[in-house]
Amino acid sequence: MAAEQGTAARLVEVALAEVGTIEGPKENETKYGKFTKSNFQPWCGSFCMWVADQAGVKIPNTVYTPAGAQAFIKAGTWQMAEVATPEVGDIAYFDFPSDGVDRISHVGIVVAVNTDGTVDVVEGNTSSDKKGDQRNGGECCLKNRAYKKKNGSKLRRSQIVGIVGFGRPKFGKPVVKKAAAPVKKAVVKKK
Repeated sequence: MAAEQGTAARLVEVALAEVGTIEGPKENETKYGKFTKSNFQPWCGSFCMWVADQAGVKIPNTVYTPAGAQAFIKAGTWQMAEVATPEVGDIAYFDFPSDGVDRISHVGIVVAVNTDGTVDVVEGNTSSDKKGDQRNGGECCLKNRAYKKKNGSKLRRSQIVGIVGFGRPKFGKPVVKKAAAPVKKAVVKKK
């Protein structure tokens, strides 16, 4: 039985069902990019937007990942990774060190929060191989990502996986249009 629309559980269900999807036949060609009208572009943000739509969850437009993060910041629903208490259903934003792009450049959906300072994240357009391109890898994968330094150790920036922060969608029942009330016929009394 499917989880209720508009919930974190449904967001996770939809995201997990997409694991294993690959782009193609052309580079960056996906149903996610088609949905956001940005096909043939890097699609991690489009993936998140598509999943949220299918799950009945509203998230800011995150096709351009820095703008998505800014929208969560503006809404007051953003947590920096260093002080975060992530939850299932959060949207995780990444800046991978040493990738040549010094800004938020990747995004995924948190599907599990672990006690060791890691989260499991479903990400579109990543690589299942650690040596592959983590922000333009062409696959939808379930990844385990660190967001906190282990045991207070001091890690160099190049050792940190790259989660910058988490945006928290507002979950609840999706907006459902109510049926119009039946129209009552006027009764005209004759005298």
